[in-house]
Amino acid sequence: MLPPRPGLVPVLLGAVLLTTLLQGHAQDQPAQVRAGAVGSLERFNVGGLGGWDFLTFDSSGQRLFITRGDRVQVWSTVEKKVVAEIASTPGVHGVALAHELNRGFSSNGRANTVGVFALDGLKITRVIEVGENPDAILYEPTLKRIYAFNGRGHSVSVIDAVGLSVLATVPLDGKPEVAVADGAGHVFVNIEDKAELVVLDQATNRILARWPLNPCLEPTGLAIDVAHRRLFSVCGNNKMVVVDADSGRVVAEAPIGDGPDGVEFDPSLGKAFSANGQGTVTVVQETDAEHFATVATIPTQAHARTLALDPASHRIYLVTASFGPAPASSSDGIRPRPPMLKDSFTVLVLPPQ
Repeated sequence: MLPPRPGLVPVLLGAVLLTTLLQGHAQDQPAQVRAGAVGSLERFNVGGLGGWDFLTFDSSGQRLFITRGDRVQVWSTVEKKVVAEIASTPGVHGVALAHELNRGFSSNGRANTVGVFALDGLKITRVIEVGENPDAILYEPTLKRIYAFNGRGHSVSVIDAVGLSVLATVPLDGKPEVAVADGAGHVFVNIEDKAELVVLDQATNRILARWPLNPCLEPTGLAIDVAHRRLFSVCGNNKMVVVDADSGRVVAEAPIGDGPDGVEFDPSLGKAFSANGQGTVTVVQETDAEHFATVATIPTQAHARTLALDPASHRIYLVTASFGPAPASSSDGIRPRPPMLKDSFTVLVLPPQ
């Protein structure tokens, strides 16, 4: 995942901004303005040291798993507080949940391992060695497999979630980011440095296709509409690209905010939500399988660029923190990251839109 970038902290949740209707990849449509009321953004201070990466919503336990660098914080969406912490997860990026196995899995980037924990015990009981710097992690329930996407290793480690053994390591020829599965034997993953979507066959652990994401640059977050076979990639050049999951055809593109890192699709509402580091969430409406439109830009807070969706309540969860000024560049021209202000880490809850 990309590091947080400085940005302006927006004001209160407000009006819907400029939208552009895009009826296809090659068709430019006139801009339209759409207005609509939105609810209030809720903020819950968590504090503590450490940055963050992926969020994972647990629908069974009504919990949010928040990766914090050396631990995973478990935040109750009912009690609105941290109720547990999972230690021994060095460099953790993401969490995947296998409810039917009562197991969770963490991608521990600094240790090159996947940690295994019970969903009721919330303690690491086993570690599995994988490739270099596992980042995004995905559980696929049909075959009961874990996919750990190794950022620096440019590969994916395929793990038997029952027997806890590594079944295969598949080279990806590029830096993998977020992945999704379609429940029909395919895993899709964004390749950030190649601006591609890779299609993995679950039965053979082989790559079936590499689809270019032009005009997307640096794709990160990925979501799927299983019913309509549509994939949503958010890109570093302020675009969401919608792709046919069967052919790789780019169906549409829609404008989004700056610095996106995560996207979720709500099948009941037919909306895709992009979390943007500039401090906004972009809402893209799916009219049908061929037509998509940016319909809202909702202010949140700077650096809130990963998100998790509760598909039942339609609430969106984000996290962020406040940062001080960036230090001066070093003699070799490298500019350090701005420091996170003490105890400013916060959970944001966006009500149904």
